[in-house]
Amino acid sequence: MSTGQMAVRGKLAYGLYRVATLAGAPLIYLHLHWRRLRGLEHPSRWPERFGRPSLPRPPGPLLWFHAVSLGEGLAAIPVIKHCVGQHPGFVVLMTTTTTSAFEVIKDRLPNGVIYQLAPVDFPLVVDAFLGYWKPVAVLLMESELWPNLIISASEKGITVALLNARMSSRSLKRWSGPIALPLISFMLSKLSLIVPLSTVEAIRFQLLHASPSIINFAAVGDFDILEKEGMKIKDLQLQLAERPTWMAASLHKGEEEVMLWVHLELIKIYPDLVLILVTRHPQHGQQIAVALKSQGLNVALRSRNEIISPSSNIYVVDTLGELRMLYRVTPIAVIGGSFLPGLAGHNLSEAAAAGCAVLTGPYIGHFSNMLAEMLQSDCLSVLQVGGNIELFEALEQLLGDVKALGARQEAARRAFSAVSNGVVNRVWNLISHYVLKKTH
Repeated sequence: MSTGQMAVRGKLAYGLYRVATLAGAPLIYLHLHWRRLRGLEHPSRWPERFGRPSLPRPPGPLLWFHAVSLGEGLAAIPVIKHCVGQHPGFVVLMTTTTTSAFEVIKDRLPNGVIYQLAPVDFPLVVDAFLGYWKPVAVLLMESELWPNLIISASEKGITVALLNARMSSRSLKRWSGPIALPLISFMLSKLSLIVPLSTVEAIRFQLLHASPSIINFAAVGDFDILEKEGMKIKDLQLQLAERPTWMAASLHKGEEEVMLWVHLELIKIYPDLVLILVTRHPQHGQQIAVALKSQGLNVALRSRNEIISPSSNIYVVDTLGELRMLYRVTPIAVIGGSFLPGLAGHNLSEAAAAGCAVLTGPYIGHFSNMLAEMLQSDCLSVLQVGGNIELFEALEQLLGDVKALGARQEAARRAFSAVSNGVVNRVWNLISHYVLKKTH
């Protein structure tokens, strides 16, 4: 199919999407009201989801950063801080979709940054949002590919970029269908810059007809600890009382079985050992705690402010937005989302930045490039294991060998520093070259 034919089909596909979102608007409106009643939308600021602003628009050129949830939003913060500190002439607007992200990120943004909930991708809502805020550029994080937003912004002369761009194999397959491919090809043609997480992502975007000329590499993340988090760290350190500790982070359903088997084997050797078990979703953590308590195990649950007593061997964390703080209280971090087929890993750099000895499972998907970069920088920076037996053996060695543990902690910290050094400047330079120069 020629480029011209693809463009025609893309416009037709977008026309269908636009009609569908116009027709479906009443149902989505009711759905968001239902979510609000269940506490899933912000109780007072939910109208922002329909493009109704709650703050005035200050004068000056405005940059709009948008992320769907907590992880993506935190990744945008270093670039926002750089913009505010080095380029104060810009007004910065940040939006996220989820309430959980809103509650955490509002305390991390620099003074003066406007924070709103993101508009739903309906034509009238998007047009109202763009018409009120009048951004000169839209900077989307990771996989926020919304047709009405991207195409409406482009039609209004607003440049659009995708930072930390993700495209999983599953998403690639979904976007490669006969209707979806022309639509995403049309969307990607409206972008001025794509900054993919890895070369694999870059190839996938090109398979979806993104122009190679707009694809450039860098990656960002935010690792600052706030003062109130420092108090939480000290509190947990007092509760742990220098007991040997390891953490299993960002666990998906089913992975807890691997971690609990390993932990129960390890406490036969290290009876004072504590496992900090952090689930991806709070409800999952609560279910695990109930199940473990029914088995007679002494478990402390964070959301209930339960103390890690001398008899507690498992601390289940069922809260959001505390992962980077928790990395500061454990010398060893096992990164979940990587121990079952079909999973695709999680960010390794947060644990490395905190100076943990970092371990991960075999299924790391998106993060294979990050793993390769860290190992290239220092071969001890991350230990990838094949499953529960290898994980047990690795943890047994680290817990019993202070020198080996310290070597891996230092290696992780060095590798993070080497890989991340100057990355915010690189990202901003890409934004300046590919995005902001088109606004002048």
